[in-house]
Amino acid sequence: MTKRAADEPAADDGQQLTIVDNADERRYEARFGDQLAGWVEYGRVQSRLVALHTEVPPEFGGRGVASALVRRVLDDARAGGFAVTPRCPFFKAHFQRHPEDRDLLAPSSLASG
Repeated sequence: MTKRAADEPAADDGQQLTIVDNADERRYEARFGDQLAGWVEYGRVQSRLVALHTEVPPEFGGRGVASALVRRVLDDARAGGFAVTPRCPFFKAHFQRHPEDRDLLAPSSLASG
């Protein structure tokens, strides 16, 4: 498992958020200890990562879990040379708020906004 930096969200008990790419399930998973705190479902098409769905259960809402998941997915995409196709509304909103990440958008994503 890959631990995130100390500035990532922490659970009420102080546990750091851990995010891993569960490639067999085609999803990134965020956990506080052994508790699943959120996930991003994705697909891969050639050199693209297609962000399909982001979900955070209500009990973990408001802690920055979804934003940390998006950041990890984008960091991995950048490191792996993948473009990103945002099908998930949360990812689409991220690209609207963060123009510095738009270089990761797959060309077909630019037209569909």
